Amino acid sequence: MTSKTKKGAQKALTLKDAFEVEHARREMERLARDEAERRQQEADLANAEALHAALSADPAFLAAHDLTVDRRRYTVSLDHQNFRIAAYWEAGKGSVTSSDKRTTVPGSAAPRKQETVESVEDALRVMAQFLVDETR
Repeated sequence: MTSKTKKGAQKALTLKDAFEVEHARREMERLARDEAERRQQEADLANAEALHAALSADPAFLAAHDLTVDRRRYTVSLDHQNFRIAAYWEAGKGSVTSSDKRTTVPGSAAPRKQETVESVEDALRVMAQFLVDETR
């Protein structure tokens, strides 16, 4: 026998012991989920910040096309008096939409186009495509 305890000398497992083990296991799982969610939110926020920086990089271009750029947490929007192009980051993916402000109640733009993207570069490309569509 390799154990230093005598055979049969093991402590009997109680309901309290099993409960505490299960409680600790669930707490560790919850903490791991919380940490994974926090990391994902940080990545989504970093994507929104990077996209905002890329869109804001040329103020002269924005002014020439009567555009403004805004970021609110995970959403970056490119606004014109007639349309809004926005990208929203969640769970590592971006959703880019183009909305028409001319045909809706003031303050609520109706989405006309939507595309899912995997990266900031993809979001920038899709937003440029939507912008070209709006300026034709």
